[in-house]
Formats: sequence, structure tokens, C-alpha cells
Amino acid sequence: MWFASALITILAWGTADLFYKKGNDSNDRHSAMKTTIMVGLVMGLHVLFYYVIYEGIRYDWHNLILYLPVSAMYILSMAIGYFGLRYIEVSISSPISNSSGAVTAVLGFLIMGNNVNGLQLVAILMILIGILLLSIFEKEQDDAQLKAEGVTIDKKYRFGAIAILFPILYMIIDGMGTFLDSYYLEYRKLMPEDQANMSYELTFLIVALVLWAYLEWWKKEPVFVFLEKDKGLAAIFETLGQFFYVGAVSTKEAIIVAPLISAYAIVSVILGRIFLKEKLKAKHYLVIAAIMIGIMILGFYDA
Repeated sequence: MWFASALITILAWGTADLFYKKGNDSNDRHSAMKTTIMVGLVMGLHVLFYYVIYEGIRYDWHNLILYLPVSAMYILSMAIGYFGLRYIEVSISSPISNSSGAVTAVLGFLIMGNNVNGLQLVAILMILIGILLLSIFEKEQDDAQLKAEGVTIDKKYRFGAIAILFPILYMIIDGMGTFLDSYYLEYRKLMPEDQANMSYELTFLIVALVLWAYLEWWKKEPVFVFLEKDKGLAAIFETLGQFFYVGAVSTKEAIIVAPLISAYAIVSVILGRIFLKEKLKAKHYLVIAAIMIGIMILGFYDA
């Protein structure tokens, strides 16, 4: 079941990425906070209506503290990612951010002694290198289009040391979060999956409420949640992906699952082409095909 859950996560998070891009307002300095608020609110509603009301699960509040290191890693990396979208192109930040699976793999190999066979390693490398190549192609196409239109972008928004720091931090922190997630749920079995996901989503809700109060009362910046359509849709798909992600990462070694799920970037590229009327070149399709082959290899070995 981990493979099916991973595929759903890929589709959901890839779609969320599309709406994150659409909802990012470079003219609003609080845009990243508002995105974080929307995600936290939707996750809080998911806990209430699905876990508590529908499933009737009793939550052990002790797990909120126990799972806090994992929750903190995920939430912090996402908040940094939202903020970094203002200063660096997605074509540059995406390959770095989605390389967090490599961080997880290294930690799993060094600390837990995880191992993979040769073909699985090739599949992992195909996915990671494919994502990198796809992002490079995107950057080349964007640069060519801007040059043709005579548009010049300030270099500090593309190659600045501070700008590049955001996706690097996302990669490291998210990779550590995935590693801890696997350690908590698979190796130590400290709590059931539902308790872990509820802990994460409740923590995100608390962060969202704190940020909302900060903007409303301290910054006097109103947050109209029902008008934030793109951010709201991003939050819904983010929560859907998170729900299935927990099921995937808790049933298979993170050294396999993390690089597999990182392939969700190709979904956002495809949806971007469809809804933004952009065209794919042959080299884009070749790279996407290579990534999909890597995904199928990992799924074959699990079966």
C-alpha cells in the first residue's frame, strides 16, 4: 500500500505546488505568512472533521509534544519555502528543495544502516537527476523567453547568497524531518500513524492561529481566508498529500519513499503547462519518462 499512497501524495503535492505558485503575491510582504495560515487552518479542520468526528479517534495530547521535533522540521521547512518564493525562481529552488530525499537517504545509511540494491540505487538517482535536469530546462526556457522580450531580472533575486539559502535550508530541514518521521513511526514505533498525523496537523494549526493573531493584532493586516482561493486550494491539496504521505513513509524505508515522493515536481510542471498554456519540448518528455521509469522500478521491487 505504500506505493499507492506515495503516488497519491505525488499527485496531491504536485497540484499544491501549482497553486502555491499562483497564490504567491510578490507585492504582499505577508504572503508567505498567509499561505502558512491557510495550510494550518485546513489541516486543523481535517483533524476535527476526519479524525475526531468521522473516525472517532481519541487524541493523546502527550503525542503533540513527543512528535514536536518532526512537526517542527516540516513546518519550518515549508514556511521557509513559502518565503523563499519571493526571492528566487522556482526553477532554481525546486531541484534543491526536492533533493531533501538525498538528505534522508544519507542519514538513513549513516545512522540506521539502511541499504538498497544496485537497481534501486539507479532508480533513486534517475529520479533525483531527472528533477534537476527538468528544473534546468525550465530555467533555460525562461531565460530565453525573457531575453527575447528584452526583460532583465535583478541578479540578486536569482543568484544572491541569501536567496539560494532558502531552498538549501528547505532541503536540509525537510530531509531531517523525513528521517525523523521514519525513525518515529517505523523503527521506534512510538505512536500510530493517525496520532502522528494529528500531532503534525494540530501543531500546524497552532502555528497558523499564532501567525493570524500576529498579523491581525500586531501588524493590523487583515487576513480574509475565504478570499484566498489559490492559497486555500494549495492548502487542501497539501493536506491530502500529507494524509497519504504518513501512510507511505511509515510502511517502507525512507531511503526509498523520500526520493520517490520528491518526483511530485513533475506533476506541477505538467499542470503548469496545461493551465498556463505553456509548451513542453521533447527533452522535457524524455526526462519525465526517465523519472516515471524510476518510480516504476521502485514500485516493482516493493511488489
